[in-house]
Amino acid sequence: MTDIDGLLAAYDEQMRGVPPNPPIGVTYEQDGPLLRVVGQFRGFVSAPRDLGVGGAELDRLIARQRDCFAARGEAVEWKTRGHDLPADLTDRLRAAGFVPEERETVLIGRAEEMAGAPVLPAGVTLRRVTADADMHRIAAMETAVWDQDWSWLADDLISRVAAAPDEITVLVAEAGGEVVCAAWLVFREGTDFAGLWGGSTLPEWRGRGIYRALVAARAQLAAARGVRYLQVDASDDSAPILRRLGFQAVTTTTPYVWTPPRS
Repeated sequence: MTDIDGLLAAYDEQMRGVPPNPPIGVTYEQDGPLLRVVGQFRGFVSAPRDLGVGGAELDRLIARQRDCFAARGEAVEWKTRGHDLPADLTDRLRAAGFVPEERETVLIGRAEEMAGAPVLPAGVTLRRVTADADMHRIAAMETAVWDQDWSWLADDLISRVAAAPDEITVLVAEAGGEVVCAAWLVFREGTDFAGLWGGSTLPEWRGRGIYRALVAARAQLAAARGVRYLQVDASDDSAPILRRLGFQAVTTTTPYVWTPPRS
């Protein structure tokens, strides 16, 4: 039987912060229990499970994050989990003008159990990429998938590869010279975990096992590095696939985002 409580405790202890090596141009700022990330396409707030403050003090803490990024003219994401404390955190975020985005499921699996030779459909190849041009191709694919401007992703991936190339592996699945799916593996030095990110697939290529192949390929790389666990923030589309592969749900995560009012 899987020890869900043990997995969640390990996640809370090891994966609640941010990577030790920030991307180029990104800085970290501590504010009490929070870590504020500045210099990305939008700000980011990382918090421990229990903030240790409540009431008016928590309201002031939330307002400081909002006002910090308001002064920069930038949006900011506060990443919450379903088991965070205090229990009224999300109510207070809403009151401060933060708006919830789509809730995702946090899943954890054992890397060695997920590792295997990736099985791709005919005509699809898998390739590791590091070139700037490929990161822009990935961003263009994500823009097409989500019908939103994801051009920021290229700069994000480029800066992360430049800052710490051993901590991120970016893979693309290609067919006929087109990127049909992309995903990346982020190692977290000093922990038992690596994170699986991306995995978006062009609509006409879904249901052919490409997502599963990218999971297997990244699990192979993680297991070869001695990583024990893989962690995913999964959408409702991806979560069933990952559960069938053996991943276990441990909590949920919801981004609360404050956006500057339009002038």
